[in-house]
Amino acid sequence: MNEVEPIAYDEFSFLPDNISEWNLTVAIPTVTRKRFRVAEGIELSALIWGDRAPELALLHGGGQNAHTFDTVALALERPLICVDLPGHGHSDGGPYGSAAISSHADLVATVLAASCDGPVPLIGMSLGGLTSILIADRYPALVSQLILIDITPGVTGSKVKHITDFVNGPQSFPDFDELLQRTIAFNPTRSVSSLRRGILHNAVQQADGSWVWRHQRHRDAPALETPPTENLWDVLERLTLPLTLIRGMASGSVVDDSDEVELRRRCPQVVVHHVAGAGHSVQGDAPVELARLLAQQCDE
Repeated sequence: MNEVEPIAYDEFSFLPDNISEWNLTVAIPTVTRKRFRVAEGIELSALIWGDRAPELALLHGGGQNAHTFDTVALALERPLICVDLPGHGHSDGGPYGSAAISSHADLVATVLAASCDGPVPLIGMSLGGLTSILIADRYPALVSQLILIDITPGVTGSKVKHITDFVNGPQSFPDFDELLQRTIAFNPTRSVSSLRRGILHNAVQQADGSWVWRHQRHRDAPALETPPTENLWDVLERLTLPLTLIRGMASGSVVDDSDEVELRRRCPQVVVHHVAGAGHSVQGDAPVELARLLAQQCDE
């Protein structure tokens, strides 16, 4: 049997590529990976940007990982933390599956309490946004404002079917190129270089040369499902902290006009920003604009 040459992976070596691709004029800050013990036998991993206490906290979507915010973090140029949700990235799996937002909220809150000096803006995209709603409700001392990226409690299985179809695809891929081609097919507007970079952050090469997504690396990993959101509208409605929705307006967004109307009805304090040309993953489609909006909201 022929040995397979592993593809080298250094998670911080790609940051110059992020800078170049988006024409940023920034220096690469100190970025470190840290693990936090959040429960018996469970550790969560996070990227710590900068050498001071985080001023912002960001949570990624389902099937993603903390590196999805790399370009945003570079453009923001301020200390922050990006947490790998349970069962994602370099974090251990949670006890109730990769879409268990109630459990996620308690575990991530432990990380925020250990890493942040006081309340910070909490920014959550998709699954991370639903988790953020519960964190803001259960742990108000940790959150100064809540920013949701292309998500509301109005999310349904049909709205995210294009995402779950991709995430819950084959359990493994025989080689990197097959994984890359599938990713390109589902993300036709992204550059190949950015998709290749994303795969290396979010997939693991096996000893036989095959590849598996990090969120599927355990044989018993359940399929990603739409989290139950029946009571999240009520939870969101009772929050009194500053609230922002950043909504992608291109194909692939999971927030529609009825969601926005309901959000404005229940939370009159909400500020809504529309990002033209961005789908669901605003941080991937328009990271510089997202960074500008985040800075604007956090500095007000």
